[in-house]
Amino acid sequence: MKIAVDAMGGDYAPGVVVEGLAMALYQLPDYEYVLVGHKNKINFYLEKYGIADHPRLSVYHAESVVEMSEPSVSSLRGKKNSSITACAMLLKQKQVDAMVTPGHTGATVAATKVLVRTLPGVDRPALGASMPSSKARFLLMDAGANTECTVVNLVQFAIMGSVYARYLYGMERPRVGLISVGGEDIKGNSLTKEAFGYLDRLPINFVGNVEPDDTISNCEADVIICDGFTGNVFLKCCEGLAKATGFWLKQFLAKNAIRYAGAVLARNAFAELKQLGSSEALGGAPLLGVNGICIIGHGSSSPLAVRNAIRMAGECVEFDLNGQIVQAIAEMHCTTSELEQQIREASGKRIN
Repeated sequence: MKIAVDAMGGDYAPGVVVEGLAMALYQLPDYEYVLVGHKNKINFYLEKYGIADHPRLSVYHAESVVEMSEPSVSSLRGKKNSSITACAMLLKQKQVDAMVTPGHTGATVAATKVLVRTLPGVDRPALGASMPSSKARFLLMDAGANTECTVVNLVQFAIMGSVYARYLYGMERPRVGLISVGGEDIKGNSLTKEAFGYLDRLPINFVGNVEPDDTISNCEADVIICDGFTGNVFLKCCEGLAKATGFWLKQFLAKNAIRYAGAVLARNAFAELKQLGSSEALGGAPLLGVNGICIIGHGSSSPLAVRNAIRMAGECVEFDLNGQIVQAIAEMHCTTSELEQQIREASGKRIN
């Protein structure tokens, strides 16, 4: 198995990425790697971590980088020779089995959607982010790949998320919920109300509408479905709240010596709490629905996060994640054309 790694993606590239790749080379010996980036900029780090001449590593030169501040289409228009585009092209040409990048999410979505295309029967890809709750973890679908979605998209997100959760959480029938402003099926906007009817008829473990606070406090579902705009806002609100909570704890615990002493005694508990919300253990989020395995890491990924993103990419290939998604969508008659036909027929019945 061969995995392409974007050396230039992320806030601390290429050093952090190459260090993470060095960890993977020695800890994940069953994979081969293609490091994609500017050769002159990564050679120093290859020498530093002693992997310049490693037999399972090759380097693919990519002249430019899509910066985090640039628009998503840069990977396709202004920077066709970027490291992200090069990874997507290698994936399209089947020269690699998967790609990993901690770089620009929007640019990665654009490059893979146009170059690699979506899986047969899938309309749009979705980003699946695993998040902590009070009892376990849940999968957020879509976490930001599509700001505007249709009923077709939400239904397919539910199926893809359900398949991925079986691998990620080891569940036979993960519970699937739809984010809404109330638990009752009559609540929500026109998109969620219509999607509810189709999801309720699918042979998945659909538990209905779920309010955002219940996803974290009660863990009412293992897979949470929403459009990418809602999902990304939800994700960033959670990240912001986690950072603010850490700041408040430090502020209040440092008010006097007794509190500070208690904080020192509880430092292991605080470390475990911090680890609970850390993205390092998983390494990244898969872009489900593209015709190849693509793992997108956080821009501030550490070497361990890069290593774990590579591990996740390899495991998704071994799990045959894409094959299982295609099979599930076909068996449930939820390909894009089939769902669009069902929606047209339903609309005609309502008019009549």
